[in-house]
Amino acid sequence: MSLPGASGGQPGSQRGADESSTHTEPARAYAELVAGNRRFVSGSPRHPNQDAGHRAAVADGQHPFAVIVGCSDSRLAAEIIFDRGLGDLFVVRTAGHTTGPEVLGSVEYAVTVLGTPLVVVLGHDSCGAVQAAREVTATGVAPAGHLGAVVDAVLPSLRRAAAEGVDDIDGIVDIHIAQTVETLLGQSSVLADEVARGRCAVVGVSYRLAAGVVRPVAAVPAGVATLDVPDGSAAAAA
Repeated sequence: MSLPGASGGQPGSQRGADESSTHTEPARAYAELVAGNRRFVSGSPRHPNQDAGHRAAVADGQHPFAVIVGCSDSRLAAEIIFDRGLGDLFVVRTAGHTTGPEVLGSVEYAVTVLGTPLVVVLGHDSCGAVQAAREVTATGVAPAGHLGAVVDAVLPSLRRAAAEGVDDIDGIVDIHIAQTVETLLGQSSVLADEVARGRCAVVGVSYRLAAGVVRPVAAVPAGVATLDVPDGSAAAAA
């Protein structure tokens, strides 16, 4: 499997061809996303793979190098904040990046059929789904319609935050992102097996709406992404 910019053909095209080298692919995929986010934050995006020629090139097949399980928030467009293009990212979005059978099936399809080496849970500060769940907890009034299903999916994260003494909204968001990472691995034996074999990794990141910076908060295995923000970085200054 090759990532954008690497030799060896289309990303994902060599799944299983060289089992001894696949453990490096998740880290390389994550580094590719970080590089794109840095370009976006600095105002110097390259807009790769968005031209007519690439559109034609990927028409017959896709080999995304990352799955993004993201919040549906309109300000969280993955291809923009990671500066990627057509065929690069397999994106699954729900309010509050909540998971269900359809989300799990979509992730498993990308990881096992398309050979995608990285799953990213993409949350953000001031998440409306988390705020809605906090309001339900405080008032005891359930939301109308199917919004209740979203709130119910977020409530375990609120209980976990309360047990850990975390009360601020963005601290709860971080816990909810980590909880989603654990939920994906706990509910999908297919994904957990791919991670155990070193062929895939799951990373949870939080996006700052104003600054545009993505910050990692959870990773399985832990070594695939540094969880420390370097001093002087855009994230540290945000």
